[in-house]
Parts: sequence; structure tokens; C-alpha cells
Amino acid sequence: MYAANNSLVGTESLWRQINNKVIIVQILVMIFLCINILLIVTFFKNQCFYTTARYILFAVTLLSDSILLFMTNILVILHNFFLMVQVWLCVVICVVVVLCVTVTPVTLTVMTLECYVAICMPLRHGELCSTRSTMHCILIIHGLSSVPCIVILTTLFASASLSFYRQYQICSVEIFMLHMWQQHLRSAIYQVQFLIMCIIVIFCYVKIMKVAKAASGEDKKSTWKGLRTVILHGFQLLLCLIQLWTPFIEAAVLHSNFIIFKDLRYFNYIIFYLAPKCLSPLIYGLRDKVFFHALKHYASFGLYKRNIV
Repeated sequence: MYAANNSLVGTESLWRQINNKVIIVQILVMIFLCINILLIVTFFKNQCFYTTARYILFAVTLLSDSILLFMTNILVILHNFFLMVQVWLCVVICVVVVLCVTVTPVTLTVMTLECYVAICMPLRHGELCSTRSTMHCILIIHGLSSVPCIVILTTLFASASLSFYRQYQICSVEIFMLHMWQQHLRSAIYQVQFLIMCIIVIFCYVKIMKVAKAASGEDKKSTWKGLRTVILHGFQLLLCLIQLWTPFIEAAVLHSNFIIFKDLRYFNYIIFYLAPKCLSPLIYGLRDKVFFHALKHYASFGLYKRNIV
């Protein structure tokens, strides 16, 4: 009887802890989604934004981050309450998640290149970063970002039988990794992608740094602002890289201690999935004066008056 009571108390304590974690995640997700929606509305309300390359790319990251927050939140709820879904539905959810996880860092890299062109090649900026070129660039971004999805789906379709898709399992990308070589292949693709992106960011940083040292007056101020933007993009890319390493760390911990695994997965989600989502609003929502004044106007329901050019 005493043991049964202890077991009941332990179970209630565990469920209370799980519920508290889920509630915290829901609050954070709602906050970030509301901020992102306000920024997206601000973007579409002003023509000067959706005809300018850097703002169009910014909107792509906002949409990608918002979809990622929504879909990963579904996965968090399913995991914490041990809810199982059919594998085919899990495939759909995970494809969207994997795509959005890659879209944001690739877009950040392109935004860094746009900053490099604006500062180091100002006479060609209008030609290289036109609205038409930006739209083509967005197609390329999604094409490159879909490579991990295509690889995961191709290896899954080649390895799994039709009955596998009708099974009920707790949804995660790991259930598609039926063989160890699939995990190694996925890891290799991510590492190559991020190595290329890191090289591009470092290249842009070095080039802008040279221009910053040679500039003077207003040009110097503008160049150093661009340099700080590149540094923030670099920091976001670092968080995205760590974000892609977390599943491999979690898989190693899972085999040794399930309780630590649950806590680690929760910690990783808060730090490496949710926290980086506040950096994009910080970089363009607050640091960019034109966007910030437009944001204040709509956030105050028109009470804050400011001419937006």
C-alpha cells in the first residue's frame, strides 16, 4: 500500500512537471508567434519593404520561423504526452520541420551576401539585388534547403515497406533513420551545407571589415552598422549549427538515461529552437530605423504617426 502511494505521488509529480514544461513552451511560442505576425503585417503594409531585397529576405525568415515554431510545438505536445500518430502523418510534419530548419540559415547567408554587395559593391547593388533577382534567389534558397528533405525521404522510401507508414509511433525525424548509414548521410549533408555558409559569412565579414577601416564619416558609420549585422547573422548561424547537432547528442544520451534525455531535449528546444527566433526581430525589427518606425505605427494601432519612405 505504501509503495503504491509512493508510485501514485511519483506519477502525479512527473505529470505536473511535464504540464509545467508544456505550459512554459506554449507561452513562449505564443509570444514569438505574435511578434512574428506583427512583423509580417508591418512588412506587407508598406510597399517600400516588399520591393527591397533585404526586407523580402527578412520576411522569408519570419515565415519560415513561424511555421517552424508552430510545427515543432506540435511535436513537443505529442512527445510530452506520449501521443502516437501514423508514420505517414509524421512524414508530412517532419518534412516541413526539416525544410524550415534549413531555410532560415540559408536565407541568413543570402542576407549576409546582400549586406556585402550593399557595402562593398554599392554601384552594382541595384542590379544584383533587384526584386526580380531576389525572387529567383528565394527559389534557389528553397531548392538548396530541400536537399536534406529529399535525401531523408529517398532513403526512407528505399528502406521501408508500405506497412511501416501505417504504424503508430511517437513522431520524430529519428524514426526514419532505419539504418546507421542514413544518420551519417544526413549529418554529412548538414555539415557540408553549414561549412559553406560559414565560409561565406567569414568572407563577407573580412571584406566589410576592410571597407570599414578605409571608410570615413557617414560611410564609416553605415559600414560598421553593416558589419554588426553580419556578426549577428554569424551568431544566428552558429545557433542553427548547434541546433542541428542536438539530435545526435540526444540520441547518444537516450541510450544511457531516459530522464536526462527528456530534460536535455526540453533544454535544447528552449535554447536552440526558441531563443534564436528573437534575434531576427532584434536585427531588423528594432535595429532598422525604417522598419522600427513602421512597426511602432502598427503596434500602436496608428496612434504613433511617422512618415514611412
